[in-house]
Amino acid sequence: MKCDPTLYRAAPPSLAVKPRLIRHLFLPPLVIALMIGLGYIGFWVSEHYGIRSLSENGQRQLELHARAVESEISKYTYLPSLLELESSVSKLLDDPTPETRQTVNDYLEGLNRRSRSRAIYVMDTTGRVLATSNWRDVDSYLGEDLSFRAYFQNAVRGQPGRFYGIGSTNGEPGYYLAHGLEEHGKIIGVAVVKVRLEAMEERWQRARLEAFVSDENGIIILSSDPARRLKSVVPLSDETKEKLARSLQYYWFPLNELQPLARETLAEGVEKLTFPANSELASDERDITYLAQTRPLSDTPWNFTLLTPLADLRREAINQGILVAVAFALVAFLLIAWNERRKVIATRLAAREALQEANNQLERRITERTTDLRASNERLKGQIRERRQAEETLRRAQDELVQAGKLAAIGQMSTSIAHELNQPLAALRTLSGNTVRFLERGQLDVASTNLKTINELIDRMGRITASLRSFARRGDDKGQASLGKAVDAALQLLGSRMESVHLDLHRDLKDVQVQIDQTRLEQILVNLIGNALDAMQSQPLPELWLEGEEFDGKYRLRVRDNGHGIDAEARKHLFEPFFTTKPGEQGLGLGLTLSASLAAATGGHLGVEHPASGGTTFVLSLPLVSPTPAEPI
Repeated sequence: MKCDPTLYRAAPPSLAVKPRLIRHLFLPPLVIALMIGLGYIGFWVSEHYGIRSLSENGQRQLELHARAVESEISKYTYLPSLLELESSVSKLLDDPTPETRQTVNDYLEGLNRRSRSRAIYVMDTTGRVLATSNWRDVDSYLGEDLSFRAYFQNAVRGQPGRFYGIGSTNGEPGYYLAHGLEEHGKIIGVAVVKVRLEAMEERWQRARLEAFVSDENGIIILSSDPARRLKSVVPLSDETKEKLARSLQYYWFPLNELQPLARETLAEGVEKLTFPANSELASDERDITYLAQTRPLSDTPWNFTLLTPLADLRREAINQGILVAVAFALVAFLLIAWNERRKVIATRLAAREALQEANNQLERRITERTTDLRASNERLKGQIRERRQAEETLRRAQDELVQAGKLAAIGQMSTSIAHELNQPLAALRTLSGNTVRFLERGQLDVASTNLKTINELIDRMGRITASLRSFARRGDDKGQASLGKAVDAALQLLGSRMESVHLDLHRDLKDVQVQIDQTRLEQILVNLIGNALDAMQSQPLPELWLEGEEFDGKYRLRVRDNGHGIDAEARKHLFEPFFTTKPGEQGLGLGLTLSASLAAATGGHLGVEHPASGGTTFVLSLPLVSPTPAEPI
């Protein structure tokens, strides 16, 4: 029954002050929190649209400078193949005499001067330099073995050789373009042109542009800032480092990694990177954030990256956020002042109306509450009648379930017996038909053998039906039973199920006499072993242990399996009637309850253990008829 505040006297002035006090305490922190939140939203929106604008402008610069790099690289691609037209080069590769070598050296020297490349040289198919444009220099390539270079290995196989690396002779970086020289369809040598690309770095520095070019290994080979050159923009595995060290592509440089503090992908090829202070990308004492835009270069596995600092943009976004926060604070102050004035006027008007309304509602509420109490009493009486009917229905349903459980147990045993009888019946039919034919043919010895087999099958069927009759007999609370015979009878009844799962049985017990009816003991064992078989259905190698021991005038039989075990919640209700973890068509939850009741009626006990190794162990304790130990079975 709900209570109505209008039934009570108006609150005193001291109580009316509390909501106002709470409002004054929590309103300023709320306004401050909203100021911070809106300020952050203003900062985020300003930064977001600012980054979008920088990205669009940077995309145009990225395309412009990337095409400039592609043009610088591509203008030398024709030069190595040009040497195929020079007859002196072919003559040198066929017959490397000193006169021919000097002629080619002079030709390469002039060609290098006109093309403004760094060096041009010719190698034979073994990788040995036969002629070079820098033959006058102290660090000339003449006679060098460069077969380990990747550009030579590609060119000598007829593929274009493109390679950026540090020279092994003078430690000078350069871009190598190699071409296989052919004669009559056969490669007789390799022509190589080495060019310097540092002029682009100087143009970037003059334009105050922050950019770099990374090769296929993720190593920066060109950069507007020399400190970033030969640094890795991607993590290098130990295998990759070892491979690069063997090829001497970057000589002995350490190839340190430029590791950002934070990385945020904004779009394909566009990232926001934050680098720590005093690193190669943040020379001052504060962290710096860049907008990194990357584009692959045509005809090479290289990538061109343009870096745009976001420090100025972030300062502008912070100013925008502060402006939004201050504007909200001003608006909030005006709204609070207007609201307080409005509440003072509204409170005076509401006080007059409340007094009159309280008097009018008092008598009406008393009448309504009386009617509600009467209706509640009637509902309670109806609920009591419904619960009594439900209890009676539940008792009848439990009786029906007990009967159904008995029928289900008989049905399961009948299925097992039918399965056991099907095989002997089929064999009898076959043997009887064969015996008639053997008698007609006069083969009496074979017919006699078949008749003996038929007799053995009939004895087997008799033993099966005798076990079923013994199990179906009503037992008595008093009497004595042989444990060994009861175990044999239970195993025979469940034989088909045990064979179907290929059970590994471990049996270590004695044939003792216990104080319980034989039939009831068999019923308990059938139930415990059947439950163990159900628990091991999903086990690839099911095992069952039947172990016994004497203790304090009783015999304890342990039935242990290696099944899935029983969860903690099910253990609480294990011996309660109608509780089962099996599907509804496989059990009614009465087996363990009836087994525990049969054991308790003779002074025994049925308990359960949960080994740490898994599975479940049921312990059946029964009083001994005689303390004299029997022979082990």
